[in-house]
Amino acid sequence: MKRVLSLLFFVMLLNGCNEGNLTVQNIDFSTVATQSCSTNNIIYKLNSQEALIMQIPTTVFVNEPTVPGTPILINIDNSINRVVYRSYNGILTSDNICNSIPPATPTVSDQWTATSGTIQIITTTVTKPGTVPGSTTITGYNHNIVFTNITFAKSNGTQVYQTFPFGDYVTPATTLPFLFEKTLERCTSNTPNLIYNYTNSEALTLNIDPTLITSAVTPLNSPRTGLISSTTNALFYRLYANGVITPDYFCKTPVPTLPTISEEWVGANGVSGISGIIEVTTTTNGTGFKHTIVLKNVTLTNGGSSFNLGDAYIYGDLLTN
Repeated sequence: MKRVLSLLFFVMLLNGCNEGNLTVQNIDFSTVATQSCSTNNIIYKLNSQEALIMQIPTTVFVNEPTVPGTPILINIDNSINRVVYRSYNGILTSDNICNSIPPATPTVSDQWTATSGTIQIITTTVTKPGTVPGSTTITGYNHNIVFTNITFAKSNGTQVYQTFPFGDYVTPATTLPFLFEKTLERCTSNTPNLIYNYTNSEALTLNIDPTLITSAVTPLNSPRTGLISSTTNALFYRLYANGVITPDYFCKTPVPTLPTISEEWVGANGVSGISGIIEVTTTTNGTGFKHTIVLKNVTLTNGGSSFNLGDAYIYGDLLTN
């Protein structure tokens, strides 16, 4: 009987160990929001008296969607790329994580330090509906973070997670102004098919098919139509820096080097009857003509990012003689 009890005790002891370490402890921050420090590379989660902290270069979080099936992979080295779990003897605030001199209380009661593993990041755009029906606006970029094959060194051994979801971390997107008035301009020389709308820091240009702008009134509800492409009817939205845009900028050859383009978004090729459609309605305007240009279901792209101008975005009016 004593031998049987001894054997049972030995089996229980083995089951209570993790490859020579003590009983596995689970940590879970899946329902906790991600926060970040403004003065360093730390992003973290607080769960009452627990903290999950990650420190990696901020340059890792690029505002560009990752290619599907190709996440960003970063090796944990406990130097530049660090992951730490801590438990405290009291309730936490951000001051306990971000201050160079943290508060005296609460204090760390236990710490797990990641010694190896991989940080996996998948980035997607965050959008919201725009002011034009059917339009979208990019508000930020969501970085979904997962630790894989991560090993924590604890005070009483080690603990390994094959997959440990950290969660989502959102970085803000640059707000595109789109403060255009609806009066369009057209180059008279060098690039006579170029139509443009601009402010001091942005421009929406259309290298339009000249057959869409003719000195003839269009029948009622029968506008001239074309499709956006990379050549005819090429559409570009550009945001500028280091200078102020003037009308001379658009019609010069070569294009001036200043102001510089800080962002460029390209109109996606249209599909007949579905997307990327240009509609031009021509009416009389005194002795001349007014051409109202509407962009229907047009998508602008920049790398893997995209947004939609809406079901019917009024580009503006072009006056001709």
